[in-house]
Amino acid sequence: MVTDRQVRRLRMELGKGEPLATAALRSGMSENTARRYRAGALPNQRRQPRRYRTRQDPFAAVWPEIVAMLEQAPGLEAVTIFESLRMRPELSFSDGQLRTLQRKIRRWRAASGPEREVMFPQQHRPGEYAQSDFTAMGALGITLEGERFDHLFFHFVLPYSNWETGMICFSESFEALISGFQAAVWELGKVPARHRTDHLSAATHELRDDRGRGFNERYLAMLAHYGVEPDANTPGRGHENGDVEQSHHRFKRAIEQALLLRGSREFAGRSGYEAFLREILAARNRGRAAKLLEELERMHSLPLSRLDDFRQERVKVSAFSTIRVAENLYSMPSRLIGERVDVRLYAERIEVRYAGELVAEMERLRGRRRATINYRHLVWSLIRKPGAFARYRYQEALFPSPVFRAAYDVLVTRHGRRADLEYVRVLHLAASTSEAAVEAVLAELLGRGELREHGQVQAAIRPVRLEPPVCHLDPPSLAAYDECIAAAGGGL
Repeated sequence: MVTDRQVRRLRMELGKGEPLATAALRSGMSENTARRYRAGALPNQRRQPRRYRTRQDPFAAVWPEIVAMLEQAPGLEAVTIFESLRMRPELSFSDGQLRTLQRKIRRWRAASGPEREVMFPQQHRPGEYAQSDFTAMGALGITLEGERFDHLFFHFVLPYSNWETGMICFSESFEALISGFQAAVWELGKVPARHRTDHLSAATHELRDDRGRGFNERYLAMLAHYGVEPDANTPGRGHENGDVEQSHHRFKRAIEQALLLRGSREFAGRSGYEAFLREILAARNRGRAAKLLEELERMHSLPLSRLDDFRQERVKVSAFSTIRVAENLYSMPSRLIGERVDVRLYAERIEVRYAGELVAEMERLRGRRRATINYRHLVWSLIRKPGAFARYRYQEALFPSPVFRAAYDVLVTRHGRRADLEYVRVLHLAASTSEAAVEAVLAELLGRGELREHGQVQAAIRPVRLEPPVCHLDPPSLAAYDECIAAAGGGL
C-alpha cells in the first residue's frame, strides 16, 4: 500500500527534474504506480470511508431490547447491560465484545439519545464576585513531626482576576466559614459585591415544604456586616461554583509539584506547613496583580471592625462532669457540676467561662458523637469510687499515654479485679504531683519487670520523709551579757 509520505517524496524528486523511473525508485514504488500518483490527490484522500461491516453484528438480535433499556434508564452503562445479557443462558458473548457494545451505545446516544447538559462560559466582571469552598487535602500525604495531618483548606477566589487565598481548617463549620471569609477580605483590604458558596450546611438549611435550601440567619448577618450579597449555586450543580472548584485542582497540583521538588512531605510543625502554603499562594498571585487592581477599584471598603469568629452557647455541666457542645462531649472540673457555663465555640478550639472567668480551654473535636475526657477532672471522685473505673464508658481516656495503659495491663495480670484500685491510685498520684514524673517511674519499673503496686510509684515520687536529727546543745551563758550591761553603766 502506497503511503502519503511516499507520494510526497516522489513529487519532490520529480520537482528536482529527476526522471520518473529514478523518482519512483527513490520513493520505494514501481514506475507504473508512480505514474498514477505523480499528480492528483494523495492516497489517504482517495480512500472512501467503509460503509459496510466486515463481520456480523453480534448484538443485532438483542439491539431493540438494549435501546428500550436505554430509553427507560438513560444512565445505564454499557458494562451493566453487557453483564445482564451474559446472565441469560440463550445468549453467548465473549469478553472482547464489550468494546463493540460500548461503541454501539455511544453512537446511539450521539444520534438518538437524550439531550445532554450544556456548559455556558461566563463573563466575569471585576469586583463583582468572590467564591469560596472547602477542599480536602488528605491525598497530599502531609505529615507533621511524623504524624499524618488530615485537614481541609478553606479556599477563597476572585473569578475575574483568579486571585486566591485561604486557610487550614478541619471541618465545614460556620466558625471555619466565618474565620476564612474574614481572613480573606481583610487580607484583600476590600469587599466584593457578592459571595458565592455551594449549599454547605454552615451557610444554608433545608426550607419547609420541600422548597429547597435557604441561607442561615447567622450567615446572612455576617454578610450584612460586610455589605455583601449572598449567592449559591443550584443544589447538585457544583460546576456553577466552577472557578473555585477549578482553583482547588490547580492549587493542589501546585502543592504536589512543590512537594516533589522539596523531596519531603514532612514538616516540623503546623507553622512551617502554613508558611509553605503561603509561599505557593503568593507565587500563584504574582501574575494577577494587574487584574486584581481592577477588582479593588470596584470593591467597597471594609467595615470598621471584624465580627467575633466564635459561636456562644450556655450549657449546664451534667452529673457526669461533662458538657455537650455541637454534638460532642467535653469533660469539665467536677466543682462545676450543676452550674451553667458559657462556651465559645471557635473553628479549632472551645473556651469555657464561668462567671466571666476562663475555666477551661481545649481543642474542638472534629465530627460528631465524640468525647474528650481529661482524667484530672474526674480522678478526685474516682479515687473514692474506684469500682466505677471498670465499666466507665470513656475508660480509654483515663490512660494519658501508652505507658499508663501498659502499666494497667501488668497490674491486671498481677491483681485481677483489684488492679482497678491500684491503677486509679497511680492516676491520682499523676494528677496530684507530676504526670511526667509518674510516667517516667512507670516506664522504668515496666522496663525492669518490677511493677507490682502503686506504692512503688508513690515511694519513688514521694520518698519517705526523714526526721531531722535531734541536736542537744547546752544553753548559752548569760554572764557575758551581764558584763556588757555593767560596762555600759547599767543602762540599756
